Amino acid sequence: MIDFLVIGGGIAGLSAGARLSARGRVTVLEAEDAIGYHASGRSAALFEQSYGPPSVVALNSASAAYLHDENGGYLTPRGILLVGRKEQQAAFEADAAALNMRAISAADAIDRVPILDSDKLAYAAVSQSAFDIDTDRLMQDFIRTIRANGGAVLTKARVTSIRKEKHWIVEAGDVYDARKLVNAAGPWVDEVAALAGIKPIGITPKRRSMARLPAPGGHDIRGWPMLFGVGEAWYAKPDAGKLLVSPSEAEPVPPQDAYADDMVLAEGLARYEEMVTEPVTRVEANWAGLRSFAPDGTLVLGPDPADPSFIWSAGQGGYGFQTSPAASQLVADLATGMTPDLDTETTAALSPERLRR
Repeated sequence: MIDFLVIGGGIAGLSAGARLSARGRVTVLEAEDAIGYHASGRSAALFEQSYGPPSVVALNSASAAYLHDENGGYLTPRGILLVGRKEQQAAFEADAAALNMRAISAADAIDRVPILDSDKLAYAAVSQSAFDIDTDRLMQDFIRTIRANGGAVLTKARVTSIRKEKHWIVEAGDVYDARKLVNAAGPWVDEVAALAGIKPIGITPKRRSMARLPAPGGHDIRGWPMLFGVGEAWYAKPDAGKLLVSPSEAEPVPPQDAYADDMVLAEGLARYEEMVTEPVTRVEANWAGLRSFAPDGTLVLGPDPADPSFIWSAGQGGYGFQTSPAASQLVADLATGMTPDLDTETTAALSPERLRR
């Protein structure tokens, strides 16, 4: 008998499984050939403590020490630079205030990122509180914790049937018996809930496309900050000597193995090109990932009110890695009847119960 059967081998499922593995026998089921195949493997991988709605910011803050310090730390300084044109002043100021950014001169911004176009750049603001996350090591460490505590992480284990008798019985090639079920299936969480006879919570998967470009102008871009356009109309992030550029779209789509939309990607690259002097001459690769959102845009963590043995770890919405230490701790605490470290207001804002009213 498994104490906690986790469906989904992305960051949500692996982190929850690691926390729960200290409190019982855990098995994680991943449908694909590899863990982190979908959204978790296609993340921009940035930690910015002020980024997100209030409940997400609370999770970010509660996750900071773990990501900075534990196991040698998972964060590398990156910084972010917000850039805007003359006609974007009001929106630029709102974005800068929301992220607690400091205004700098256009000349200072160009010193930091030499390809910015001085004829277009009117406003710039910077924050040094953003960090790259070593997402692969974070996931692998969660897997190591699960296995060290006697648990298992299984791939090619697509769930086809779930029923509840005295306990949960799940078919995924083999048959698994579990006392509690953790639904961490990303875009597919509502489908898993329906299989289990639990009312869905209204998760909407949204596509986000990405292109990898050669380093523009032959620059060494490793020390550049991440660039954001006003209104997050695009962003660009150095990655292993290349530049990742995204149109930052949030297009609702059915759960799927997502692919970049060529037209949307081209439009995003054009918005990026408006602010720089180096044109895009070659795209080395492109892809897309799905970010999953609850109706109110924040995470869904904890037991379902209709059946406390069915536990949600859902709606990460692009915040999954940066919130994973605190979100998984909350899931484990609520699943085992312990008092969470998070305040009651934040816990309530993340509870599935809020979506049942």
